[in-house]
Amino acid sequence: MERDNNEIIAIDGWGVTPGSPEVVRFLEGPQRRLAELARATRIFFEFLRGFRALHFVGPCVTVFGSARFTEIHPYYRMARLAGAELAKAGFTVMTGGGPGIMEAANRGAKDVGGRSIGCNIVLPQDQKHNAYLDEWITFRYFFVRKVMLVKYSFAFIALPGGFGTLDEIFETATLIQTSKIREFPLVLMGKEFWHPLLEFMSERLIKARTIDLVDLERIIVTDSAEEAVQAITEAAKRKFNLTYGSRMKRRWIFGERRPT
Repeated sequence: MERDNNEIIAIDGWGVTPGSPEVVRFLEGPQRRLAELARATRIFFEFLRGFRALHFVGPCVTVFGSARFTEIHPYYRMARLAGAELAKAGFTVMTGGGPGIMEAANRGAKDVGGRSIGCNIVLPQDQKHNAYLDEWITFRYFFVRKVMLVKYSFAFIALPGGFGTLDEIFETATLIQTSKIREFPLVLMGKEFWHPLLEFMSERLIKARTIDLVDLERIIVTDSAEEAVQAITEAAKRKFNLTYGSRMKRRWIFGERRPT
């Protein structure tokens, strides 16, 4: 990695370095039946490992955003403030566990003594979990990781990012649109950054009737961490009473230990 103006991390060779051989083979089409069965079993156990590890995290909000912003970038500071506000409101802050916006949100939670969780991913560039996590779990498959980031959250905050962030935003928006998840706030922070995208959706998608106006109106857009967390808290109280109930206890008989 190289730093550009001490604000953005430039990742050389992105998309050139070969991916994980296991995942590459998985996406290359039909293979031998026994190989497919073995792979399906590995995927099942990756899901199971995630379910067991995250069963205990409590009321979470997932924060999406680029891995490329350093701590002096305004978006990093915005994410850090959002993490702190979420923690003060009683939420566990969950991210993809890496650097940039993810690190900032986790760091903000730790600044105020909150709880911070990471769902890391194995990448060719060897993404490592950041230093502000109470617990983390590392996944091989993006789709397994994304399920975990959605399944255990009350709401979602997305700060500026690239393809990965857009993928997470639109998958979440699709789940909300199709009522797979209901009354889950989706907040975009960074009005200036998101304005062209929102304008495109308004001027192209709504006018072409590929989405409805209500789909766009569900998205909250703000520069204020306090406003974002207030909207999330109100929705969580309305739908979930801001709790999952009594926090589950780990049972040694099931081998439930802290993930690493």
